[in-house]
Formats: sequence, C-alpha cells, structure tokens
Amino acid sequence: QVQLVESGGGLVQAGGSLRLSCAGSGRTFSAYAMGWFRQAPGKEREFVAAISWSGATTYYADSVKGRFTISRDNAKNTVSLQMNSLKPEDTAVYYCAWRRNVVASRVSNDYDYWGQGTQVTVSS
Repeated sequence: QVQLVESGGGLVQAGGSLRLSCAGSGRTFSAYAMGWFRQAPGKEREFVAAISWSGATTYYADSVKGRFTISRDNAKNTVSLQMNSLKPEDTAVYYCAWRRNVVASRVSNDYDYWGQGTQVTVSS
C-alpha cells in the first residue's frame, strides 16, 4: 500500500511560481516512477510531468515544458513539481501518482496510486 499526500497549492498571480510536493509512505515508494497530473473544471485529467525511479529520466507535457521541473528525493520519499511563469490556464487540481514500475509514463492508467490533489489557481 502506498499513500500520497500533496501540498503546496494555492493562489498566485500570472507569472508567479509555486512548488508542489508529494510525500509518500510505504517501503517501496522510492523504488518506482512517479508522475504529476492535473484536472481543470470541466476537462479531463491530463499529464503534466513524470520521473523515473532514479530521477534520470523526466517527461513533460508540451504545455509546461521549460516552465515546470519535476524532481525527487528518494531519501525523503518526496517528489516535487517546481512551477514557474504560471499562466491562468495552469489553474487545476494537481495530483501526484505512483506506479509499480521504474519507468516513467505519460499515461494516467499506468499509475496505481493517487494523492487527493491540491488546488492551484493562477489569476490574470
């Protein structure tokens, strides 16, 4: 069983920054890949970023490439998403996810456990 808890969401003006964190529990948390997804009102959940178990491989959605950075600290069982140059279209509930595989994935169905989500609101 893996439990994930996100934090760091909030309200920020366009152009600002936020850093989301995801704290995981469970003995095997750090041995597998992680991802961040988001869901805006009335829209489907979409991929944001993913990272392999070692952190050597990362993937990003085109919409956030160059603005967001995913990282992990396996010693602390945490995964972070640094979000810079935020835009109103980044407004959504952000979820971290864990999959029982060392390889990162852009596909939400590949993930086995999800956090409860944290709201990010970017005002114009």
